[in-house]
Amino acid sequence: MDKRKIVASVTEIARRAGAAILDIYDNPDEFGVETKADDSPLTRADRKANQIICDALEQLDPKFPIISEENKAIPYEERRHFDRAWLVDPLDGTKEFIKRNGEFTVNIALICQQGLEMGVVYAPVLDEMYYAIKGEGAWMEKGGKKERLEAPAFSMADPGLKVVCSRSHLNDATQAFVDQLQEPDLVPKGSSLKFLLLAQGKAHLYPRLAPTMEWDTGAAQMILEEAGGKVIQHGTENPLQYNKEDLLNPQFIAYANQK
Repeated sequence: MDKRKIVASVTEIARRAGAAILDIYDNPDEFGVETKADDSPLTRADRKANQIICDALEQLDPKFPIISEENKAIPYEERRHFDRAWLVDPLDGTKEFIKRNGEFTVNIALICQQGLEMGVVYAPVLDEMYYAIKGEGAWMEKGGKKERLEAPAFSMADPGLKVVCSRSHLNDATQAFVDQLQEPDLVPKGSSLKFLLLAQGKAHLYPRLAPTMEWDTGAAQMILEEAGGKVIQHGTENPLQYNKEDLLNPQFIAYANQK
């Protein structure tokens, strides 16, 4: 399997999905906002991007099953036999999309067993493409330029650490974590862009002590890890695992390059 060729194809798929999202983003009357069973919003952009991504991934060789937020759930009895699978969030940050603040992303990861093998994140409004292959580093492309990403080194005792928090989710547990730090600097950001701030060297910590799903984290976690960071289940030293029976993630902390 030529992973570099595949990641190049996936970045183009993400870019096409992003273009479709922007077509709708520029026409708020066409958002077509609905509410899903879990009370989260769904728009025409989510559905259109999902169709583009899934149709294109089906054409790739080799072909892998697709686990997507917007597809019908695949029973674990079937999923547990997957060696590899695509993990897709066609529009992460739908609330940010609806607010029109630009902080949303397209996320496509390749999972292998219960780990990560490849990740692609595209930020359509910023026109920033992020990607990583396990063991080969993390990269960002913008304006025709390619930059290797390196998470900043830090210690938890350092004063003034930049702590990324969600624009839409900040609960008591997260506040308690932040209160343990010395003079932390809170950096609000939506969607998987929070991980990417760490990978780019613009922040140090991202505590997520609230619910997320596997498709919310997979692609961006791969990028952060290949930039030198890590994502650990809160209260343990265990990394997040994928294609679990329950696709809900445990609470976690994402770190840049912790010394």
